[in-house]
This record gives sequence, C-alpha cells and structure tokens, in this order.
Amino acid sequence: MKDTLQAGLEYSFAFKIDESKLVPALFPEAEEFGVMPNVFATGYLVGLIEWTCIQALKPHLDWPAEQTVGTKVEVSHLAATPAGLEVATKVKLIETDGRRLIFEVEAHDGIDLITRGRHERFVINKEKFDAGISKKLAG
Repeated sequence: MKDTLQAGLEYSFAFKIDESKLVPALFPEAEEFGVMPNVFATGYLVGLIEWTCIQALKPHLDWPAEQTVGTKVEVSHLAATPAGLEVATKVKLIETDGRRLIFEVEAHDGIDLITRGRHERFVINKEKFDAGISKKLAG
C-alpha cells in the first residue's frame, strides 16, 4: 500500500445498464430469475460498487501484486433501474485500519437514488492469496 491510501479518497464511475445486467441474466440456469422483472439486478449492483472501489484503490496499491477483496456489503437497493439508463456510482473511503478499508457508497440512475450503504474491503497480496486458494482446492 502506498502512503497515498488515506481516508477521504473519493471516486466516481458511470456504467450504462444493458440487458446482460438485468435480473433474468443473473443466473441463466435459474428458472425463477428468468421470469422476474427486467431491471438492474442487485447482484450486479454489488459488483458495480466493488468495481468502483477497485478503480479508486488501484493507483494507491502496488498493482497487481496488491489487490483488494470485498468482505462486507451493507447496501439497500432503493429503486428499480431498467436497461438503457446510466448508473453513476460514488465511493468514499471513510476508514482505514491496516489492510481493512471501509467505504461509504451510493449510486444514482439519473432519476432515482438506487443505493446507499457501506462496503468493506481488505488489501491482499495476490500471490499469497492465490497460494491459499490452491491449498484449499488441494484439500
């Protein structure tokens, strides 16, 4: 981690929602999702929040040797967003505790505030993390 990784860091990102990010596309294997409304899926919303945080942090890490992983998500999905709208996410790093990072997050679809909450991430050493995953797979 670089010395520039400090509380107060803010970052914004916008992404146009297409049909691949709607509820029926979330798990194509799930018949139940297939018949649900064609709106931005909460699962993809969480991914968009994580992506925004990763982009915010990348210049402040020894990328790609250092990366971050999400460990907690506390958000409310407040409004439905159809395909074609652009979702603008804003994140603010509000707390650092060693490798633990806490963000305030929100997103707006140009009409409604669609989410607000908090997201926690941890800085990892990619090589060590991958070694742990390999060990887990080996049993």
